[in-house]
Amino acid sequence: MQKRHIAVVGGGAAGFFAAITAAEASPDCVVTIYEATAHLLAKVKVSGGGRCNVTHACFEPRELVKRYPRGGRELLGAFSRWQPRDTVEWFEARGVKLKTEEDGRMFPVTDSSQTIIDCLMGAARTAGVVIRTSCGVKQVDGTLRAPSAETAREAHGPPFTLRLTTGETVTADRVLLAAGGNRSNAGFTIAAQFGHTIEPTVPSLFTFNIKDPRLTDLAGVSVEEAATEVVGQKALRERGPVLVTHWGLSGPGILKLSAWGARTLSACGYKFTLRVNWAPRFNPETARAALEQARAANPKKQLTTWSPLGVPSRLWERLVVAAGLAPDAIWTGVGNPALRALAAQVCEAEFAVDGKSTFKDEFVTCGGVRLGEVDFKTMESRLVPGLHFAGEFLDVDGITGGFNFQNAWTTGRLAGLAMAGG
Repeated sequence: MQKRHIAVVGGGAAGFFAAITAAEASPDCVVTIYEATAHLLAKVKVSGGGRCNVTHACFEPRELVKRYPRGGRELLGAFSRWQPRDTVEWFEARGVKLKTEEDGRMFPVTDSSQTIIDCLMGAARTAGVVIRTSCGVKQVDGTLRAPSAETAREAHGPPFTLRLTTGETVTADRVLLAAGGNRSNAGFTIAAQFGHTIEPTVPSLFTFNIKDPRLTDLAGVSVEEAATEVVGQKALRERGPVLVTHWGLSGPGILKLSAWGARTLSACGYKFTLRVNWAPRFNPETARAALEQARAANPKKQLTTWSPLGVPSRLWERLVVAAGLAPDAIWTGVGNPALRALAAQVCEAEFAVDGKSTFKDEFVTCGGVRLGEVDFKTMESRLVPGLHFAGEFLDVDGITGGFNFQNAWTTGRLAGLAMAGG
């Protein structure tokens, strides 16, 4: 009797985790990963600046789901079955110890993504997963009968036929689409042909392009805690570190905003006004009062030598000038209107955003298979028995910090177990 075949479309984090899980749970199955490119686990390699932000040290599912602009409600049950603690234990059981940084992000102690790649490749090899690179799946044909009925399978054969980019045709009893969120993805065409709705894909996790004299030549300056908001969009507000780059602004405080605002910011063509409070312990009034106290205590000092509001010195100098003050102005010569203007520059600085840039090489999308069409206990299609989805192929995305990988591990795990079950 021919062995059952589980076909995994996509050689990324979700695909690998699903394939390993299925092969370990059902050794009598043949599990094959089909990757269209020559590169396996490409996002794992570049994640976290090459260190791989494996997951996040948030071990309470109800808190964890709050980090997902899309998919949080559906993931609640999934995280009760497989969450970051399980991910940590899985890797540590295979010799990969993870560490937690101050902000909760978790990395391998080696600080190398190759450690995670080697672990996944080794686990796949040990479990007997067949890996085919430069071999995409361009079409999947299937009957709409339940593949769990043994008699039906014996009588009619596997329910899916896969047509590969190599010209080959193979059959499969279960198919997992886990080919990421790229809008040109052939997997979306396959899912749509089976009747699934594909939510439009737009970028998430991106930096803001800003040309402004207050930021010119300040690349590398970082503010540990800033409050950011999109003017006119009350729901789009965030707090976190903000980094000045050669192109504008980045850092968690910006990336989180880009994730929550992915669709809104796409709709306006990435042209909008960003308001930043560089010292969120203060508002314009309390900042003005603090500046008045600084003037009284240091009347003969130059403004630009010290910021009483905790703003980095190079940025503080720019804000002083933007408030209409001379770089060499001394406190005693600064009137109350100028102090109000300076407080506004610190607490209500507005910047014209004109475009976006991908955050390093970590391209994340919002959009994908509509979540209501998927059973999140098994990651199986509600429309087509035997067809499963995982990872970013779904309309799920998280903010920066390891949450997108955790979605991949969790949905991949649940899909793998379900596919192994028959």
